[in-house]
Amino acid sequence: MDGQQDRLIHRLDRPIWSALTTRQADIAEREGGAVRLRPDIGVFAAAADAAPESRAALTGLRCGPEGLWFLEVDAVAPPPGLVVYHTAACVQMIADHIEERTPPFTVEALTDADAPAMFALARLTEPGPFFAHTNRMGDFIGVKQGGTLVAMAGERLRPEGYTEVSGVCTHPDHRGKGYAGGLMRIVASRIVARGEMPFLHAYADNSGAIALYETLGFRLRSAVTLTILVRPT
Repeated sequence: MDGQQDRLIHRLDRPIWSALTTRQADIAEREGGAVRLRPDIGVFAAAADAAPESRAALTGLRCGPEGLWFLEVDAVAPPPGLVVYHTAACVQMIADHIEERTPPFTVEALTDADAPAMFALARLTEPGPFFAHTNRMGDFIGVKQGGTLVAMAGERLRPEGYTEVSGVCTHPDHRGKGYAGGLMRIVASRIVARGEMPFLHAYADNSGAIALYETLGFRLRSAVTLTILVRPT
């Protein structure tokens, strides 16, 4: 059991590669030893390893103005043809157990019909990269007021044995009502219920968000680095 758990944990060192070459290969584009999400879904990318031929394959991926985003324990060195636009220290957190609680508000399952509203809310609140069809990465739930989506949370990367909690955001006019924590608790509880472990990422200096995640049952698993590569202009 310990050996199996170690192998699962190791997948989170490079969660993008682990997800896009297995359970989410259907929403990814691959070029040799490199892979990325479809541009209408996201900007995350990864190489098979640090070998020169794997890194060189990254240059064959579609790379728009947003660049290619990497989340890994080890630093990502750019291959010829790409340059580092931005890096940021992040944390990766996991939860062994999530206490289930019934939220004091109505929660709705979100579908493709809600995609435009989800995209608009994400553009307003900037919870992380979110595109027209990011909702297709997993299940999303939300809170609506008068038919308008005011808060949501859902799933993003899904390596074998794990699912990432992501896309958590609340309209500025509706904050302070416990929507973010309540929705995250539901998403994470459902992940645990199907025999997987929830995980998430946060900027290392976002102490407020990290404190919230800890109250839900998440704990630090590892430091990770966000690297954004772009084509030089």
